[in-house]
Amino acid sequence: MESKQAELFKVLGVESRIRIIELLKQKGPLGVNEMSQILGITPSAVSQHLKILKHGGLVRNERKGYWIPYEVDPVALEECRDLLSEVCTCGCEGTCRIREADLKGAKDKVALLKKYERELQRELKKVQAQIRELEQEG
Repeated sequence: MESKQAELFKVLGVESRIRIIELLKQKGPLGVNEMSQILGITPSAVSQHLKILKHGGLVRNERKGYWIPYEVDPVALEECRDLLSEVCTCGCEGTCRIREADLKGAKDKVALLKKYERELQRELKKVQAQIRELEQEG
């Protein structure tokens, strides 16, 4: 099963979807035809993108007679921001921190923590080696 981050990157990996989100953030609820005219893409393309954005939980809609306005889900966008901010950028491939959810769901918490400890020790050795290199250069 892919991570939430990976799924989110797939959903947001298409420029038209980002443009739809930006448009909805700026103008509020809009129908497919309105978005199509503003964005300059076909209504069917807008519908397909909205379907994916809705499945990803980023937009929502509620029928009002014949009109189906779509809007950004602000709670989902906040969760999206939080999720993206959790993506590790230090190069350790995510081992720099253990997730509480991983620990809570683990059958063998001690084994998981020991594995995490080994990963941290390896990372610490890399950092110490970099320090030694820099000290020798200086």
